[in-house]
Amino acid sequence: MLKKALIIFLPVLFFSGTLKAQSIQLNNTKRNPEVDYARLTRIDSVVNEYVNNHWIVGAVTIVVKDNQLIQYKGYGYADEATKKPMANNSIFRIMSQTKAIVSAGALILYEKGKFLLDEPIADFIPEFRHPKVIAKYNRADTTFTTMPADREITFRDLLTQTSGIGYPDIGNDSMKAIYAKAKIPSGLGYFNEDLLQKMKELAKLPLAFQPGTQWMYGLNSDLLGCLIEVISGINLEDYLRKELFDPLEMKDTYFNLPKEKFSRLATVYTEDASGKIIKWSHTFRNIDPDYPMMDKHYFSGGAGLSSTAFDYAIFLQMLLNSGIYNGKRILSPRTIELMTQNQINDLWLGPDKFGLGFEITTKKGAAIGARSEGSFSWGGYYGTNFWADPEKKLACLIMTQQTPKQHNDLSKKFEVAVYQSLKK
Repeated sequence: MLKKALIIFLPVLFFSGTLKAQSIQLNNTKRNPEVDYARLTRIDSVVNEYVNNHWIVGAVTIVVKDNQLIQYKGYGYADEATKKPMANNSIFRIMSQTKAIVSAGALILYEKGKFLLDEPIADFIPEFRHPKVIAKYNRADTTFTTMPADREITFRDLLTQTSGIGYPDIGNDSMKAIYAKAKIPSGLGYFNEDLLQKMKELAKLPLAFQPGTQWMYGLNSDLLGCLIEVISGINLEDYLRKELFDPLEMKDTYFNLPKEKFSRLATVYTEDASGKIIKWSHTFRNIDPDYPMMDKHYFSGGAGLSSTAFDYAIFLQMLLNSGIYNGKRILSPRTIELMTQNQINDLWLGPDKFGLGFEITTKKGAAIGARSEGSFSWGGYYGTNFWADPEKKLACLIMTQQTPKQHNDLSKKFEVAVYQSLKK
């Protein structure tokens, strides 16, 4: 039997901002019997403490339980200078939350028989054939020697962040230096480059380790997005619109934000040396925060999307529904099982592991935190975080636009506030 789409029953108490923009139908008389709504208001106390102490400027939270929206609210300001309130439908630069969406997009092609998980990516971009691995690295002049890789890079390696490809700007020192010299973009912000050409240039550079032997955050999803373009024959934005955003009615998720939605984009903040919140400048860390409003053709599969909490909750609900939403099948149940189970075996990632596109909470992780075993999660560079808990049938997000954060435990406190409101 096909599971239903997100069913919305919500007390007006928890809403701020407009409702019509989300096409939400409300039934204020029916509540989820497994939720203690009085205790749910503790989310307000937790988030407002951070706003009132000026530890953050603003945030949006959303909680979906049993396909039912039980909390969705904006706090503080979307822009502090103008005192513009943070509406619940504010648009956020979701940065690395892009990765899970692009992973799902790639797996749609996998289900269509376009590639196999353990197939070499060089079958589609030949420049990646016979990769090299760093043997010795000289920090003084960033030179290095290499040795042949034991095997080719596969699609599974990209989906699990185990390829040996690192990250420009935010990765380890050696890989940052190597990528900087080769002018490889990080994907964070705006780049007037050709994605395929840059990925071919990336292919010439060494891997940090043998494919599949370590976990390391890198440009894997950017490369995966490029492979989607090569295999599908259309650009990543159009592909995701056709295969995910339109079928799921994710109406506020874009690489290139439409002009009529510019006003809903929240302002980005950081902190100075004293911890005081300041506006993110156009040159800070070489990321112009206006990039969602710039006309781009370099679509970063690792960091390029902007979205709302509600849109992303729909994506999570599709995954929780074993690949179906609102009667539309996006992925098969078996593929969702593959996405949401440990795919890196005993490789280190703290107490938890990694699936095909996001972190997976293990039994050990569940024993020390609020989430249930089997939950899947990730976040974004500008302070957005999500998790979905199949056992409790929860999809939750807390979204800010601030990094780095001196007080960076808000998302964990939000988690506690969600779980303490559940009756069982």
